[in-house]
Amino acid sequence: MTRLNLTAPLSRRTMLKGLGVALALPFLDAMTPALFAAEPTAKPAPRRMLCIETNQGILPQHFFPTAAGADYETTPYLDILKDHRAQMTVLSGVSLPEVDGGHHSELCFLTGAGHPGRGGFRNSMSLDQFAAERVGLLTRHPSLSLSIDTRNSLSFTGAGVMIPGEDKPSQLFKRLFVQGTPAEVEAQVARLKEERSILDQVSDRSKQLQAKIGAADRDKIDQYFTSLRELERRLVVSEEWERKPKPKTDAKAPQDSNDRGAVIERTRTMYELARLALASDSTRIITLYISQDFVRPNVQGVNEGTHQLTHHGNQPDKLAMLKLIEEAQFREVATLLKNLSDTKEPHGSLLDTTMVLYGTNMGSANAHSNDNLPVLIAGGGFKHGSHLAFDKQKNYPLTNLYVSMLQRLGIEADSFSSGTSTMRGLELA
Repeated sequence: MTRLNLTAPLSRRTMLKGLGVALALPFLDAMTPALFAAEPTAKPAPRRMLCIETNQGILPQHFFPTAAGADYETTPYLDILKDHRAQMTVLSGVSLPEVDGGHHSELCFLTGAGHPGRGGFRNSMSLDQFAAERVGLLTRHPSLSLSIDTRNSLSFTGAGVMIPGEDKPSQLFKRLFVQGTPAEVEAQVARLKEERSILDQVSDRSKQLQAKIGAADRDKIDQYFTSLRELERRLVVSEEWERKPKPKTDAKAPQDSNDRGAVIERTRTMYELARLALASDSTRIITLYISQDFVRPNVQGVNEGTHQLTHHGNQPDKLAMLKLIEEAQFREVATLLKNLSDTKEPHGSLLDTTMVLYGTNMGSANAHSNDNLPVLIAGGGFKHGSHLAFDKQKNYPLTNLYVSMLQRLGIEADSFSSGTSTMRGLELA
């Protein structure tokens, strides 16, 4: 099998002909000498993306401003983020078209696939994996799918299969920064070669099958071949990276907590590990799924689980406890943004080069409604500092924001899922 040379200079019109296919690469501003030799021009700033979903909604009355534009009044939750007002954009009147089904919608936060609550639902590719297929080869880890208190994640392959989330901070730290012994490295390379050999066998058998099936099934097989080729390409790159030293960090390895109520604490730890992963350029694409469900978090004044409290029925005591939980969550977001902003790079701060998407899949968890989603985006080189208010009755597609994010990563994409344009009102700085 022809091996892909990942150290040779790469231009826009380069054709990758190893692996038996020809792939014309689009122009990627994010290309740096981490794997590919750069053209003799100034090194561009890397572009990154961190997408976070909290799965039990956000009380809209404490999040949404009333006025639109740059002079919007603060709200209890946004006041917690006041130090970063100039670095973030608040969205209202947005949703994911045809994504309904109450809690089922959490599966579709980054895919936009319609009607997840219906029988026979099949998800589609998530935003992060769409990006990882195009720019993920630039880093050791094409993407990281992280989670809190579950192995579920926000990440789905092109076949709609969920990528298990990493929910153990100790394992994530080891994956990012702990170098294996020479014997362990060679054992991992051998495993990767074995996986590639298995893929070759699967591909050969699929080609034999292709000659015996009809046109409709051949289309399905063609999609399957595309997935196989992408997986094989990633395995080749993984072999290259396996022999390169991992980055070093002064941070201490985190300990995994057995305290079920330590949701906020685990979130804080994962935020910091995400920052370290981005700062070390171990990856440029991260998702974090924050599952709360029935656990009672360690928040003073709270004596019920988050899920129970979201079904508050407008009872003042339940609303007060839910507000305490969500305020604690927003304080962690504020710390994340501060730490990203305080991490300096040649092109500014880590926040300047990282798009941080924070939101939820339900506009009202009490009513299980999936419209008017509380969402904000910070950093990443956009012109921030305002509230983009769209129609609360006829929502604007949140997936248009995803198109803007893909283009900001340097990916030539005019659409994604139900998004057919970039987001109106969101401009580059």
